[in-house]
Amino acid sequence: MALDLPDGFNWPAGFLWGAATAAAQIEGAAHEDGKLDSIWDHFARTPGNVAHGDTLDPAVDHYHRMPQDVQLMKRLGLDSYRFSVSWARVKPADGPVNAKGIDFYSRLVDELHENGILPWLTLYHWDLPQAVEETGGWANRDTAYRFLDYAVAVHDALGDRVTHWTTFNEPLCSSLIAYAGGEHAPGRQEPRAGLAALHHQHLAHGLAVQELRARGAEKLGITLNLTNAVPNDPNDPVDLDAARRLDALWNRAYLEPLLLGAYPVDFLEDVAAHRFDELVHDGDLSIIKQPIDFLGVNHYHDDNVSGHPLPAGHPKGLSPTDKKTSSWFVGSEFITTPTRNLPQTAMGWEINPDGLRALLVRLGLEYPTLPALYITENGSAWPDEVSADGEVHDADRVAFLERHLDAVAAAIDEGADVRGYFAWSLMDNFEWAWGYEKRFGIVYVDYVTQERIVKDSGHAFAAIADSARTLTA
Repeated sequence: MALDLPDGFNWPAGFLWGAATAAAQIEGAAHEDGKLDSIWDHFARTPGNVAHGDTLDPAVDHYHRMPQDVQLMKRLGLDSYRFSVSWARVKPADGPVNAKGIDFYSRLVDELHENGILPWLTLYHWDLPQAVEETGGWANRDTAYRFLDYAVAVHDALGDRVTHWTTFNEPLCSSLIAYAGGEHAPGRQEPRAGLAALHHQHLAHGLAVQELRARGAEKLGITLNLTNAVPNDPNDPVDLDAARRLDALWNRAYLEPLLLGAYPVDFLEDVAAHRFDELVHDGDLSIIKQPIDFLGVNHYHDDNVSGHPLPAGHPKGLSPTDKKTSSWFVGSEFITTPTRNLPQTAMGWEINPDGLRALLVRLGLEYPTLPALYITENGSAWPDEVSADGEVHDADRVAFLERHLDAVAAAIDEGADVRGYFAWSLMDNFEWAWGYEKRFGIVYVDYVTQERIVKDSGHAFAAIADSARTLTA
């Protein structure tokens, strides 16, 4: 297969081709060199929270294999590597800076530069120190200021060599799904705590952007996981309102404070019963609405929703957690309907590349002051196996990758200002509540031997990027 690009299309000059990971999912070394528990270390030790009782240690042992993994990135021809820093490693228990912890990231940044790879740093990819959670976590307003101290510590150490700074990855997951839905660490099921976490993470983002900008950070942004909330029946008022409510809760409650300096009016009405307005202090929104240089977009699938229950016994629908997360806040039960007869990944997520095109175009149309866009995660899970020839022939992932890159090209052709694409993920890893059951990598990892094998999708991605560079040179 090959890309099906618009006639006369060339990728924008300087378009970045990269891959992404997260510290908690790959590093291991959960209690080495001064690191203490994150909320995910703690959460994973509780039976029933993670599939098969899997934990974050040793993950894929990146902490000890980092130089070899950077050589793997170079082999794949990556322009940039998007990684996260573990707060629990840099400031264990939110105490003093851990010299050995920050040294690991300093060595990583140096390795990347030595191999011609742009470091793209994410400050928060869900691994809050457990000690901070025990003081209230993100439901406690003070955590926003603790995050600021942590962000400054990382910038003090790495700001001379890192130009691209992402404050948060997918705050939807680390606020509502973590503090209200309970599926992600810390596993709380408290609607008001989820809303408090949402606002306090926005505040932390604004505080960090403001301060790091003053300290000379060049490129600052945030990554959101955005969806298309599609009404199952576009002529049914109940389904239309279900889609509106989900769009407000999962998209606009994140986009609009950051870009417009205000929460959506309909979102405020939907959550009024939880006294959300009491969480927002005078001056907060002006802090939150800091100018940013880029918006990272993570997208895996659309959400096809209905306000009507599915027939009894129907096998499809939102997970019980997602259903609870939505209904608590908006007073309506959202059920994902069958996937519109579309194929699915191993996660049970529908495959609809045109949804990515539509999302990117919509962002530009609805937010005129939108900064540059980067696809910071896009990928798919499949039941990969090593073949008799020693290779991993993941044809489904290759097709997913190519069709979604076609969608990105189509969006650019329609005017979307997309300047880079990061595949999720560089390597198979710890996939949160799924443990090691789901494989997203373009590189296969044998979890027993820690051997890395570049999959067909990794080779295909490298070839696409190389061809794109040739066309834009």
